[in-house]
Amino acid sequence: MNLNTRQQQAVEATEGRVRVIAGAGSGKTRVLAHRYAFLANEVGISPGNILCLTFTNKAAQEMKRRISTMVDRGSVNDFICTIHSFCAKFLRKEIYRIGYPRNFTIIDEEDGKALARQAMQEFGIDRRKTTAERFLKSVAAYKGYEPMQYIQKHLLPCSSSEAPDATVRYLRLQLKQFALDYDDLLYFTLYILQHFDDARKYWTEKINYVMVDEVQDCTGDDWKLLHAITENHGNLFVVGDPDQAIYEWRGANPKIFVDFKAHTDIILNENYRSTPDILEVANHIIEHNHNRVKKELFTVKLNERQVVHLHAKSDKEEAAFIASRIDDAVKEGMGYGDFAILYRSSFLSRQIEQSLLKLHIPYSVWGGVRFFERKEIKDVLSYLRIVATDNDDLSFRRIINLPARKFGDASLKALSAIAEEDDTSLMTALRNHIDDKRFSKPTLRNFLKLIDDARARVGIMPVSELTDWILKESGLGDLYRTDEEEERLENLTELINSMKEFEEGRIDEGDADLTSYLQEIALYTNADRSNDSERVRMMTIHQSKGLEFPEVFVIGLTEGIFPNHRAIRERRQDGEEEERRLMYVAVTRAERMLWLCESEGYMNENGALKFPSRFLSEVPEGMLRVEGKLDPVLKAGTAGLVSMLNQELCEGGEKPWDNGTRVSHKIFGEGVIEGYDASAKSYKVRFNASTRNLLPHVLTRL
Repeated sequence: MNLNTRQQQAVEATEGRVRVIAGAGSGKTRVLAHRYAFLANEVGISPGNILCLTFTNKAAQEMKRRISTMVDRGSVNDFICTIHSFCAKFLRKEIYRIGYPRNFTIIDEEDGKALARQAMQEFGIDRRKTTAERFLKSVAAYKGYEPMQYIQKHLLPCSSSEAPDATVRYLRLQLKQFALDYDDLLYFTLYILQHFDDARKYWTEKINYVMVDEVQDCTGDDWKLLHAITENHGNLFVVGDPDQAIYEWRGANPKIFVDFKAHTDIILNENYRSTPDILEVANHIIEHNHNRVKKELFTVKLNERQVVHLHAKSDKEEAAFIASRIDDAVKEGMGYGDFAILYRSSFLSRQIEQSLLKLHIPYSVWGGVRFFERKEIKDVLSYLRIVATDNDDLSFRRIINLPARKFGDASLKALSAIAEEDDTSLMTALRNHIDDKRFSKPTLRNFLKLIDDARARVGIMPVSELTDWILKESGLGDLYRTDEEEERLENLTELINSMKEFEEGRIDEGDADLTSYLQEIALYTNADRSNDSERVRMMTIHQSKGLEFPEVFVIGLTEGIFPNHRAIRERRQDGEEEERRLMYVAVTRAERMLWLCESEGYMNENGALKFPSRFLSEVPEGMLRVEGKLDPVLKAGTAGLVSMLNQELCEGGEKPWDNGTRVSHKIFGEGVIEGYDASAKSYKVRFNASTRNLLPHVLTRL
């Protein structure tokens, strides 16, 4: 089977609870596929009695492909799937027990938002203050608080009607359609297993062996399901790496895997992906975490190049260097597809994208959208285009009801007919017919005034200041803040930064005007795109998990950005350790060459001086080759910033919020601070229906 000794040991460990700690690049997928084949071919277990669970549908398809080449008999496809897919299969057989039809509906995120909006509308909840997305988070928190109870109380056909609020109404709307969301799939499966002995007996006897990939990403409820379906035989084989647990923020609980009591423990630490230097860097960084199973990755591969710490004088210089390095390497024989650029936050991609485009380097943004094509960016640019000219109908259509101005499809259709008849643009038609009763609304008059006021500022205000003014006066900025879309706000800040760079670069030419800026941006957005599949890959580090590339650039390694200080302040040590695990994932994506990149300058969000990430200082001196002149003052600044943050987070170090401060809680919703108990270090918080004493780490300031 061409397996190493530990891999072979894992494959042949068929009975009982087996835990495999599989380091990055150690061949865990290979082990899972071979173990499945060993159970089927050598032990004689029918594939219909083996459940193999993966974290993603893509991983499930890859697992099926590998296994199908090794297993001859039976169907290998039935139970090689994600946890949610297994639950859906389970429920299609068993959900009749609680009064649901077997053809129940599974609602996706957009369907859920539609139900949320309906419930919110019925209860008069202002969507400008609470979005559907935020409402769904509160519903999810309600469900997760007591999973079995919400089913009993609200989602059984015979459940008693409770005095409705918006959350209860949402659940009743679900029931009316016999609809389940992704959380429900798991909770309903657990409910039936707990309440129906014959169903539990059937499934625990049918499934003789359970294998789970990426188990560090399982939630506590996922683990409950695993234990429930293996309670008779205990044949649970779990594979994962606590050092690559990067989804605690969405409910994963890697501590369960760390504390898992197994009959057999196996560590796979031989790496087949990266060079020794890359692995040594990864090992030194991750050893600073405490909540882990200690291991050190090693490889028999030879070093090709030293890991490089790229220090640039600005993020623009950082981006230009990366683009130039890729361009030179391709000329020497490498392919564009050999390179990946990884970042903690999506707003960091803008500067890199512009540098790649200048050198005509083809690239793709994985799992995302190019910077200047992101919704919020196009929204703002559409406003600017309307300020520049009345003749842009596409931009008019995009923004006329953004934010909402009670100008729906019927109004737009009527205005379009007038514009067609008058042979004019939509904007001109609106100006000419603003007294028409169909359009004579204060919101539309205010829109025209906004555009005219903006035009009066063209040539007086720089483009960046004009954009900031439009964001405030139009309500667009408030809309994105209300949506709690932090990434969108970061992107808008980055857009204004791009405008400032444009202005600085055109000082001598004297043409840093609005029209010139829009024309330059059009060159970026309409850049010639190669049809060649060979492109530089750009993605967040979360999206890179499970992938590998010959040469990797990790950008934006600035203290506060990566690690993200917000994550640390909210989750303290757990937050810091997850940020470090994310760094570990980024480093271990590289096969032959790794660049760790940061730059001087100032932070986008608060204007603070930028210091290199603490992760760089966790690598011993001399292990990284430094490209660029790094001032020792900056390295000292990192230590000082980390120390200051630690002091802020230490026991008793929090500064109490003032009375009247608005906060939110994932269960109780929005509330107001009414007092602080210094001895208990807790806040007295008044919610709509109650007052509670709560520790600060469970509260989020609004």
